Amino acid sequence: MGIKPISGKSRLMQEMDYREEAKNGLKFRELYGRLQDVFVPEMYANQSSRRVLLMEWVEGKKLADVKDLYLVEVGVYCSLSQLLEYGFYHADPHPGNLLRTSDGKLAYLDFGMMGEFRQELRDGFIQACLHLVNRDFDSLAKDFVTLGLLPPTAQKDEVTKALTDVFEDAVNKGVRNISFEDLSANLGLTMYKFKFRIPSYFFLVIRSLAVLEGIAIGFDPNYKVLSSSYPWIARKVLTDSSPQLRSTLQTLLYKEGVFRIDRLESLLMESLRAKNEQSFARSQLESTDSSAAMKQAVSFTLSAKGAFVREILLQEFAKGLDALSLATMNYVSSSTSIIPFSSVPMADEDRNNLRTLSRLILLLYRLQKQDYTSAESRVANDGNEIKVGMEEVSMVLYQMTSVQDILPIFSIIPELPVESQQELVRLPADLAARLVSRMVARTIRRFFT
Repeated sequence: MGIKPISGKSRLMQEMDYREEAKNGLKFRELYGRLQDVFVPEMYANQSSRRVLLMEWVEGKKLADVKDLYLVEVGVYCSLSQLLEYGFYHADPHPGNLLRTSDGKLAYLDFGMMGEFRQELRDGFIQACLHLVNRDFDSLAKDFVTLGLLPPTAQKDEVTKALTDVFEDAVNKGVRNISFEDLSANLGLTMYKFKFRIPSYFFLVIRSLAVLEGIAIGFDPNYKVLSSSYPWIARKVLTDSSPQLRSTLQTLLYKEGVFRIDRLESLLMESLRAKNEQSFARSQLESTDSSAAMKQAVSFTLSAKGAFVREILLQEFAKGLDALSLATMNYVSSSTSIIPFSSVPMADEDRNNLRTLSRLILLLYRLQKQDYTSAESRVANDGNEIKVGMEEVSMVLYQMTSVQDILPIFSIIPELPVESQQELVRLPADLAARLVSRMVARTIRRFFT
């Protein structure tokens, strides 16, 4: 399950036929050879035969023999592109097949054993990572069924409890501190008890990342491959148009109709750490521009890929502003007898919306200040009560409308693509329409209840 043969021959026969390896190498080069600092040698398929493979010579040293953490990061990004973007992956990435070339690139060798990761498994793998990091062990148990690790007949409640016992301590360390050793330490007994199955694709996927972590640990004992992987996964789930991932994101962000701002904040902050082929450059320095994070966040939100998240943010801002207007009217009504209307009690939903508005404004402030060190810690506190009164919200609004805070937002507008600028122009009218709609609906309910 999961590995789809490239042809009808047995895998052993495929590996013995160098013509198949040449085809695999050509496809791998086409998909991943463009990535920054990734080198895939040229295959000369026309000059190759069943027993002879003609390919470009690669000069370099084994990645395991050189202390190059940057190339390990390049390897992680390339592996994630293979596993989750295109689904065509190198199924034998042992240290001998990874070289550091003389010009400092990561070279891949040996394309005899390749795998294809089907779309539903790619989505399932991303879902499992999200549910693990967010401690949703009930959904994680279902993901394990989807991925073929558990039989459909497994007792979900018992599995959920077992997974909680196995993973909770490791996950509590934070996603940036989770190692494969943490995740596998106590899993053996649970796997035996619930008759876990290890599909060949799953073993190879985990191995491809574990090899890179093992190489890095050789010279950096604190390296965690999941810390490098999760930002990419966060960006993927925020931007992918797959209905399955959209549904997962919706479920992740809402519980019984209540918006989980902590989870969106964590995903956004982690996604800003994600590297891609543009940001991978050995000579590139960390940005010292204080508005860099704001630029990334605004650019993403206004882009076509950010449409789903933009819709959620508009909806939550409208709900928050509606709650703020209600709180303001109640405050004015209780403070003076001149206003000819009585106060309207705020429901729990209104109070939640008011808190969400405050958190969204604070999120904008933190993005501008490039302060995204504690986003993941807030995921663990989803259930904590956040007491935000009228005074606190007013103070946050005052802070965010001060000149020094609002100028960076305006300064990045000319740098945005034309399409994003046009979308930005439409936002106020869209937000106003949503806000008016909510106010009208509230007024109608007040008159007829």
